[in-house]
Amino acid sequence: MITLGLIKEYKYPPDKRVAFSPSQCLQIQSQYPKVKVVVESSTDRIFPDQAYIKVGIQVTSNMSDCDILFGIKEVPVANLIPGKTYCIFSHTIKKQPHNRPMLREMLNQKIQLIDYECLTNSKGSRLLGFGRYAGLAGTYEAFKAIGIRRKAFELRPPLEIANLAEMETVLLTFEPTIKALKSKIVIAGSGRVAAGCEEMLNFIHIQKVTPEQFLTQIFDETVYTLLDTFELYQRKDGQPWNHEHFFKNHASYKSKFTPFSQVADVLINGVFWDNQMPAHFSKEDTKSANFSIKTIADISCDIEGSIPITLYETKTDKPVMGWDPVLQKECEPYLEKGIDVMAISNLPTEIPEDASIGFGNDLIRSILPELLAQNSEIIDRATICKSGQLTENFTYLTDYTNN
Repeated sequence: MITLGLIKEYKYPPDKRVAFSPSQCLQIQSQYPKVKVVVESSTDRIFPDQAYIKVGIQVTSNMSDCDILFGIKEVPVANLIPGKTYCIFSHTIKKQPHNRPMLREMLNQKIQLIDYECLTNSKGSRLLGFGRYAGLAGTYEAFKAIGIRRKAFELRPPLEIANLAEMETVLLTFEPTIKALKSKIVIAGSGRVAAGCEEMLNFIHIQKVTPEQFLTQIFDETVYTLLDTFELYQRKDGQPWNHEHFFKNHASYKSKFTPFSQVADVLINGVFWDNQMPAHFSKEDTKSANFSIKTIADISCDIEGSIPITLYETKTDKPVMGWDPVLQKECEPYLEKGIDVMAISNLPTEIPEDASIGFGNDLIRSILPELLAQNSEIIDRATICKSGQLTENFTYLTDYTNN
């Protein structure tokens, strides 16, 4: 018998998401008779303890008998259980300083760490993620900020909204007003996040235009365009775009976003970024009279990364920070002279039921069979550490864990 455990989320503010819903726990036990699912008691989860108990799933405060533990966010050092296998978003693969102690302790306690972000197929495409839900919620937050800045409408806070269907209905109510603002919205990115953004925009019937039309034409209603990587970056040596070359040589590229920064009102940022990649613009660029963007929804939320004026992560109860382009420092949001930046890092928790169910479905279909198999290349590629050692793919983290 293999016991799978759903652990409590300990980060603040609490994340309401979970890897499996009550019905999905039943599905797992039905599909795999030698697998048992146990749930750690939590008052914050979108599905309450009673929902699991009602369908016959054990809820407990002791997870020491579990073999594989499923969470969402990082686990505090004090809550780690030695020798277990953890499946989480560890937020360590970019050497994030705040999670160094956790990875060190996982090595000390000989924990196997499987990072959802690293679960990929043979072509390198990710198999799991909340990107779609981040895109959906992030676009809602973008319009919430636009409505306040333009003094045109006021969207209900996501915490007052039950699910995605209700969020879409709330936004749809303001469709005529949103269209009448004649905003020009540029989406940066082409993955799941961008797909979620487009899904929300299409739901309220915002017209999509080509990048060329976006740059050269004036429209009588709000429009958006989508920029893929080849439309965001170009080689420094002037050679033609090559997709494979880009992903292996980020430092050899520069941004070509400037023309869009001079015509767009709104930027929704959903790119994958690492510190070898160029930012879309510099802090200095925002001083220019030609810089027209006033609202940025930075769904990627890399601190001073692709959006250099994302100074810190914002929270759902205070989702927007302001940037003073003249003084080059933070200011209050929604000031006429300022630029508003929404940088919530855990956007999918704003629609936790939909996000959890969607994530659980992908986990059951694509990953659980690999986890329960005797050997799996997919699991091996995503395992950061095991038996007290970093695995081959992650030896680059050695200095990170030693310092």
